[in-house]
Amino acid sequence: MQISDLIILCILLGFMTTYIPVFLCLFFTATIGFVVFLDIPPDLLAQTLFRSLDKFALVVVLFFILCGNIMSKGKMIEKLINLANALVSWLPGGLGMAGVIGCGLFGAISGSTVATVVALGGFMIPALIKNGYDEDYTLGLMTTSPNLGVIIPPSISMIFYSMISNVSLEGLFMTGLIPGILIIACVCLYTWLLYRKRTDINRLPAPDFKQLYIILKEGFWAIMLIVIIFGGIFSGMFTANEAAVVACVYAFLVELFIFKSMGFKVVKEITVSSAVTSATLLLIVASATCFGRYLTFENIPNRVAEIVVASIQSPIVFLLAMNILLLVIGMFMDIISATLILGPVFLPLLGPFNVDPMHFGLIMTVNLAIGYCTPPMGVSLFITGALAKRDIIYVSRAVMPFLAIQIGVLFFLTYFPEVVLFLPRLLGYM
Repeated sequence: MQISDLIILCILLGFMTTYIPVFLCLFFTATIGFVVFLDIPPDLLAQTLFRSLDKFALVVVLFFILCGNIMSKGKMIEKLINLANALVSWLPGGLGMAGVIGCGLFGAISGSTVATVVALGGFMIPALIKNGYDEDYTLGLMTTSPNLGVIIPPSISMIFYSMISNVSLEGLFMTGLIPGILIIACVCLYTWLLYRKRTDINRLPAPDFKQLYIILKEGFWAIMLIVIIFGGIFSGMFTANEAAVVACVYAFLVELFIFKSMGFKVVKEITVSSAVTSATLLLIVASATCFGRYLTFENIPNRVAEIVVASIQSPIVFLLAMNILLLVIGMFMDIISATLILGPVFLPLLGPFNVDPMHFGLIMTVNLAIGYCTPPMGVSLFITGALAKRDIIYVSRAVMPFLAIQIGVLFFLTYFPEVVLFLPRLLGYM
């Protein structure tokens, strides 16, 4: 490692220990690197800023953000939760199972963990506690289950990984479906084991055919949104970008004219809010790209690859090291910045160890998603703590059983790539 590398690393870590926003930390560090250590005109930094945002693939991210916000303000979330309740709420721990299933259904539309925490946490946390569920179980469940938002397709982080790795976006989406179902199944099993003998929690009676029909009828329009996104993309009817736009138009029409849950004034508020969120995300994308460009000019990805290949010979040890490293990085860096910066560093390492880039994309996404729920900078911890009026230490303890489940599933997926790649191969994306 060169002296310049150590200086840049110290500068970045120094910035990140302050209250400076992450995107400014990355941009300031990149600027210092360009000016001090590179014999390249600084104008290139301005060009990098512009070109990082001049990508058509970013359209899909912006419209999925808008779609998630439409659902958060409308009645679609309520319809999805009612449907999940009808399926499992009569089982021991059924309302908790409905919570994780609801997170999976909402994640299949929004593609975002934070949106899922905000939208479902405020709805499910009071309901679970009111029905007798332990507070630590409730907070742990509703802090970690929203990770499904970036694992189950469509996933915003997978879109960025596809941009830097050039793997098929549709194929990458399909890698997240089986892992998402596995996490849901494991959490439901844990919930059943925890509450199967408890008599102090409220259990709803199993719905009869008429009640189930009414719930399915009311939830039809919400389920159709998921069908449109998945069916449209994987049937080849439209691309992921077009699916995001179609989903937004559909969600607006359903909320305005069928559910009648919002007026045109609310539409304006949702659009402005989505624009602000999108602008924040684009700032992160631009700054992370600038920092990544500096790393490329310094040839850091190739130098890291040479060191790792010389030090590690076993693919098993390599994947273990990657998991540990990504879990630690996820504690301090958001998933978008980490994907854009570390993706180009790690991709050259995959060939020597015969790791499929699509498989690694799923591993990277799950690792960094877990970072949303780990201290000291796990965003989901702070959101849930604010919703439940609990400090971060209490919430951090509450998430531990659920993090153990997700990490267990992660290691299973790491060493059994056939499970991850089954659907992409079946559908011809590999």
